[in-house]
Amino acid sequence: MARLDRDGLHIWYEDHGKGPAVLLTHGYSATSRMWAPQVRGLAERFRLITWDLRGHGRSDSPDDPAAYGEKRCVDDMSAILDACGVERAAIGGLSLGGYLSLAFHLELPVRVRALLLFDTGPGYRNEEGRRRWNALAESYARAFEERGLAALGSGAEVRAGEHRSARGLALAARGMLAQRDARVIDSLPEIRVPTLVLWGARDEAFFKPSEYMAAKIPAARRVILPGAGHAANLDQPQAFNVAVAEFLDSIPS
Repeated sequence: MARLDRDGLHIWYEDHGKGPAVLLTHGYSATSRMWAPQVRGLAERFRLITWDLRGHGRSDSPDDPAAYGEKRCVDDMSAILDACGVERAAIGGLSLGGYLSLAFHLELPVRVRALLLFDTGPGYRNEEGRRRWNALAESYARAFEERGLAALGSGAEVRAGEHRSARGLALAARGMLAQRDARVIDSLPEIRVPTLVLWGARDEAFFKPSEYMAAKIPAARRVILPGAGHAANLDQPQAFNVAVAEFLDSIPS
């Protein structure tokens, strides 16, 4: 475990195991602790690098709203890989973490060996869809401002973590969760790295986005986990780990 200094702002990350590198990013209002079943089950064969987004968990929560954003997250991910001495990795995440993995590939495709997209979506091309999503993000931000950490949700991935700053989560909702353009969704047909699109059969909100990505990304592998909801890695950890390991093993070295 380590804290990366990003111009005075500290980002928490952990580096587990040996083998092909995998960088995993958690979802909004979760933390890197959600990946504990994957560290236990996969670190003997793969090098798992996990981290806490700005405003989350053990990473710092700056007061400046400009310190939060998609580009900031992508730069943090790249800096973590640099700190670990990793040039290329499988880049993956759940929910917001999956979207940020797509954003990372869009900006730095040479550093991506494969994509792992779990219970996530590629954003919105339609302005109305983006407006509704951003209204939801704003409602999360206001809830944290009004109720503090009591506003945390009840999802398994959220319960697995611990937070220090409700203000950080509010700023992250506005700066990182909110959608601003269609760059990511428009990039899907141009993805040329092996891609796993996996989601829980009970995650109804992300069924259509996942199917869309699996159809648009060339040669994407599609996996649906029975009995799993939004946090598929926690709801069905053994089946999840098997699917991820089989996919990573299939990638040419």
